[in-house]
Amino acid sequence: MKVVIVGSGYVGLVSGACFSALGHSVVCVDSNAQKINLLNSGGVPIFEPGLDALIKTNIDESRLTFSTDLKSSLKGADFAFIAVGTPTRQGGSEADLTSVYAVASEIALSAEDGLVVVTKSTVPVGTGDAVEAIIRTSRPDLVFAAVSNPEFLKEGSAIDDFMNPDRVVVGCDVPWATEKMKMLYEPLRATGAPILYTGRNAAEVIKYAANAFLAIKISFINEIADFCEAVSADVSEVANGIGQDTRIGRAFLNPGPGYGGSCFPKDSLALLATAQSHSVSLRVVESSIAANDARKRGIGRRVITALGNQVRGKTIAILGLTFKANTDDMREAPSLNIIAALQKMGARVRAYDPEGMEQARHYLQNVDYAENAYDCVAGADGIVVATEWKEFQGLDFARLSSLVSHPVIVDLRNILDSRKVEAAGFELHRIGSPRRAETASIQVTPRLLKPKNTGRVEREHPAANGSVRPAPQPAAV
Repeated sequence: MKVVIVGSGYVGLVSGACFSALGHSVVCVDSNAQKINLLNSGGVPIFEPGLDALIKTNIDESRLTFSTDLKSSLKGADFAFIAVGTPTRQGGSEADLTSVYAVASEIALSAEDGLVVVTKSTVPVGTGDAVEAIIRTSRPDLVFAAVSNPEFLKEGSAIDDFMNPDRVVVGCDVPWATEKMKMLYEPLRATGAPILYTGRNAAEVIKYAANAFLAIKISFINEIADFCEAVSADVSEVANGIGQDTRIGRAFLNPGPGYGGSCFPKDSLALLATAQSHSVSLRVVESSIAANDARKRGIGRRVITALGNQVRGKTIAILGLTFKANTDDMREAPSLNIIAALQKMGARVRAYDPEGMEQARHYLQNVDYAENAYDCVAGADGIVVATEWKEFQGLDFARLSSLVSHPVIVDLRNILDSRKVEAAGFELHRIGSPRRAETASIQVTPRLLKPKNTGRVEREHPAANGSVRPAPQPAAV
């Protein structure tokens, strides 16, 4: 089957490469000529483990191509996937659907009868109705169907998530289009992947509800970690204990500096905004957003406290910049808040990340970047582990101890072996551990901030202090 995917960002590239690996003929389309030229020359604009090899294999097998020409790409196509960005609307909480609607309008100009238009982008409920209306208005006689097929790809394991999914959700109200979607996903169904067929609106809600629930789990365990510090309990033991309950599960119960990335922050806000537009109150979601914002506001001060409260003129080494490991994504990364707080208090910051330093330069100013972890910590007055990269677990801590000026490590991800670290002479601070409770802790109370007449939760952007600037918004396709 011929699949056209409009948008060659994270979701579009991974989906395109994986669909081609399933044997379909795929064209990834993007209006960014520079990106398409890079892909056609063998480059990949994002870091995702295994993606470059998968793309190369399917290009070599003539199943995967890249183009800026949507009109010609749609000739003979069975599916047109919309996989463009839906960032938070500037100055608000709603998802910005400008790119989605622009693509729908462009598809309408060249669509052929029998085309299934599939929204892969994360969108509020009702977007499928709007996409269908846009195409129907432009081409009233066109035989087509608008379908929702949300993605559930975790950055860092996206290929495996696609090929071995927990579930595939297909929201479709048109029988013939449902049959075509079954054919599209038959290779996955044949290997045992659960395929869930729902109404289109239900599929759109499923995506937002899933992300909001996972965000709630993270906010919950972060608050429990604070409680554990206060009562001299170990949060890792608590998380393991409650995670063994099959009704709860262990995933997303790792405490840390707050969630970030391209999904949880914006999707929770968009769900809340959509609910408010329908006069529905989502208090649990609202509280989770507020708790996470408080976490990220307070994490810098927590680090400064662990470092002895005096960081002016000192060099602090930051290990890890991206919002999570195995990605180069810096969007909403907690490291931004940490670095902003340190710089505000007069510290010099040196940083190292295995994949994220190029992207970090779009967000950070006055940061020195090191080639490796050892260069990063040399002469430092303190070390902060901000991202859970595996390579940090395997560091030679005796060597690190010989390099630093002051042997203090603040492990915000609880990934380091405390016995090895402390045996090397380090003072180790962890999240939610009894030892952490012995140091002064600054608690930040979550605030539910509602501007007049909107009821939306407002977030403080790290750019407010002048040390961080927002990344450029993705261009519309």
